[in-house]
Amino acid sequence: MKPSSNITWHVSEVDKQARQLLNGHKSPVLWFTGLSGSGKSTVSSTLEKALYARGIRTFILDGDNIRHGLNRNLGFLPADRKENIRRIAEVSKLMSHAGVLTICATISPYREDREMVKDILQQEGCYEIYIQCSLEECERRDPKGMYKKARAGEIQHFTGIDAPYEAPLEPDLIVSTEDREVNQSVQDILDFLDRKQLLL
Repeated sequence: MKPSSNITWHVSEVDKQARQLLNGHKSPVLWFTGLSGSGKSTVSSTLEKALYARGIRTFILDGDNIRHGLNRNLGFLPADRKENIRRIAEVSKLMSHAGVLTICATISPYREDREMVKDILQQEGCYEIYIQCSLEECERRDPKGMYKKARAGEIQHFTGIDAPYEAPLEPDLIVSTEDREVNQSVQDILDFLDRKQLLL
């Protein structure tokens, strides 16, 4: 379906800066990328609790949750993955304009797609955070039993098994979860946000 050209962007009288001023903090997008089982969802939910305790308005866009609704019509082939990521980026852009610090926890395995995210969010403040964990450790954890199913051929196009994961070359922050407690990983992110003066 060809996109309509008969549309005009409506400018709100209350802009993003006004909402940030009301909230008392910036509204960046934290884009977590990493293998399934690396700890993206665990780190993001623990981080959200820590930010909530500091009075920061947040929302998590979890890749699995989004696929239950907005992106439930998409599969896992590269074209579907790209559209999945594009939609999440556009939603997070709206969240940023609403003055909310947004945490996107999604595998987003392709560098090209993550570059697209940065293009979409270039005015919002998008930070690529690599939740780093080896495939071997992720497969050992296998919290959802997905690796076992992929190895048995029950799941096709599973990242790390029969589909690639392209690790970030220059992420804004690397958070290793291999041999560390989740609170240590969250503290790394909080320190990063403080250094960037995003929580003022």
